Amino acid sequence: MDSIVIQGGNRLNGTIPVSGAKNSALKLMAASILTDQPLLLTNMPRLADTKFLGRLLKALGVEVTERDGADGQETLFHGATISSTFAPYDLVRQMRASFNVLGPLLARTGEAKVSLPGGCTIGARPVDLHLQALTALGAEIELDEGYVTARAPKGLQGAEIAFPIVSVGATEHALLAAVMANGTTVLRNAAREPEIGDLARCLTAMGARVDGIDSDVLTITGVSSLGGATWSVIPDRIEMGSYAVAAAMAGGEVRLTKARADLMQALSAKMVEAGVEITPTDDGVIVKRDPAQRLKAVDLTTEVYPGFATDLQAQFMALMTTADGQSTIQENIFENRFMHAPELARLGADIAVHAGSAVVTGVPTLRGAPVMATDLRASVSLVIAGLVAEGETTVGRVYHLDRGFEKLEDKLTACGADIRRVKGDEHDH
Repeated sequence: MDSIVIQGGNRLNGTIPVSGAKNSALKLMAASILTDQPLLLTNMPRLADTKFLGRLLKALGVEVTERDGADGQETLFHGATISSTFAPYDLVRQMRASFNVLGPLLARTGEAKVSLPGGCTIGARPVDLHLQALTALGAEIELDEGYVTARAPKGLQGAEIAFPIVSVGATEHALLAAVMANGTTVLRNAAREPEIGDLARCLTAMGARVDGIDSDVLTITGVSSLGGATWSVIPDRIEMGSYAVAAAMAGGEVRLTKARADLMQALSAKMVEAGVEITPTDDGVIVKRDPAQRLKAVDLTTEVYPGFATDLQAQFMALMTTADGQSTIQENIFENRFMHAPELARLGADIAVHAGSAVVTGVPTLRGAPVMATDLRASVSLVIAGLVAEGETTVGRVYHLDRGFEKLEDKLTACGADIRRVKGDEHDH
């Protein structure tokens, strides 16, 4: 397995272009099932996760063409005919988001058999809210041997759905299914993440009727069919935030481009509080920190959007490991999301975890060591810590990183980091 080797101590100075959002691209890809017309997605990230879903879409009969366009990377999806409504375990287990083909298959063909997603290391994340929403829309659902078999012989029917908790996945899945249901669907307590707004706007461009975009009540008036569209994937706010934290950690000045400052306001506020300079620009932000000045410890609580994103918690914890004072980080979204803490401790961090909160006492310096990535966001926190750790840090199991970060080493190297990828077989000889 590949690993990433970092020699700590270099400042970061330069420009990093932010890729399209993984969490948006995956749901937009699923939307291609809803139409027999071509859907062209521009600003497409090239990631392990998008490759997995592309493979599944091909198995269902959607033509998937990756290419370079005028605006960078783009992918053309064309599901002229859906040749299969079966999503097998070996294609779904690699990534949870592939479960979201269930609703679109049901909406377009009236039936689907989709594997339940495999386990996820960061907590339960059950799909029961997804299935409850589809049932409310009139789907007949059976669970058997790890598969969901769903039928809507008379088509899906509009319904009132009030989510008991805010769920990004269930909101997106209900939206994907409801756009072609008969009648009107109202989603209450809907998640408000920017990626959901991106999906709703793309569906609208395809001919869907969605009101209340970016609010917690979405009203969807079903249409009989959707057409094609060209849509630019929203910038990845988690990637943007991760590089902002990396720049703050290492010190220096980094300009993040092809991005949007408004997508990371909760993070920016905390970073400014800690002593980082953040200046919005017309296409992103400039992150600046004088390495001679030690950061101040600040407390943090993760919340649903527009609060502080759980997907940036590990990165912020890394930033706090060398801050002056003590910070308390409260994780309210996923129950098992401090697996990076013991790995950061291997670099010399002082972190005490108690159930859903962690107390980080800043230390003057971190020291390089071998560490292991446990999940996607945790892995980048170890890279961030490695940028300042004295000596060499080796991050193992970086296939987690490849799920969500495109050309990570190239982007950091361009700003002066000493970071390289070592292929798995180099370690073995």
